[in-house]
Amino acid sequence: MEHQDLSPWRIKPNSDVKLRDIETLPKSKELPSADEWQNQLSKLGDKLNKLQGTLHAGKSQGLLLVLQGMDTAGKDGLIRSVFTHISPLGVRAEAFGAPSDVEKSHDFLWRIHQKTPALGEMVIFNRSHYEDVLVTRVRGWIKKDTCVKRYQYIQDFEAMLQDAGITLVKCYLHISKAEQKKRLQARLDDPHKHWKLQPSDFEDRQLWAKFEQAYEEALSATSTAEAPWYVVPADSKPYRDLFVADLLVQTLENMKLSMPTPLFDLSKVKLD
Repeated sequence: MEHQDLSPWRIKPNSDVKLRDIETLPKSKELPSADEWQNQLSKLGDKLNKLQGTLHAGKSQGLLLVLQGMDTAGKDGLIRSVFTHISPLGVRAEAFGAPSDVEKSHDFLWRIHQKTPALGEMVIFNRSHYEDVLVTRVRGWIKKDTCVKRYQYIQDFEAMLQDAGITLVKCYLHISKAEQKKRLQARLDDPHKHWKLQPSDFEDRQLWAKFEQAYEEALSATSTAEAPWYVVPADSKPYRDLFVADLLVQTLENMKLSMPTPLFDLSKVKLD
């Protein structure tokens, strides 16, 4: 299968991001049917599994997938869907909620650095260090000048990871307010999904415009040539999943991974 051209969704450095100008749903002709979704996702899953196996064996590079988005944007669902056929060896997901008292007693990147990939690992961040320039800013827990400083700290932190051999893939899952309403209502209507609901889900919805502005400022300030942000149209769950799966495959292919050479002469091995 051919790769999608995902460059239109990549945020260029020094851009002035306006999320209202970016579609949350691609053109109808780009939306896959259920069969197409499963078929394409299966093929991408096979490629991703092989590439991740090479990454794990080589242990010379690592990959960090950062997922951010409004509540119900689909971070959990995307992880389940895209990584279903991936070997769990060398892959882990980390979710970041409100920091503990111990974490709050350190700098805001302390708890993040402990969870970053080792060489040979692929790690998925379900929320991330960006929460500390989003929730904290919207809730008024930090001032604007502190937030601006944190943008630079984040850029420096990510540059350090890249210097250590870690490639970053940063995805903002972009949903509309109308789609969020549908998804929240679906959770309210399904007793099996009540556990997912938090009072903050509904409080944050009332602050939609403020969160949107905070995301725009964060994406504008921290999308770099080496670690760009991708705004992923996420009103369609199948399209969202295929987008991120394809982006990961393209990224891993561009990393020029290779299997390590044997540590001994295999030609001399004689099996009885």
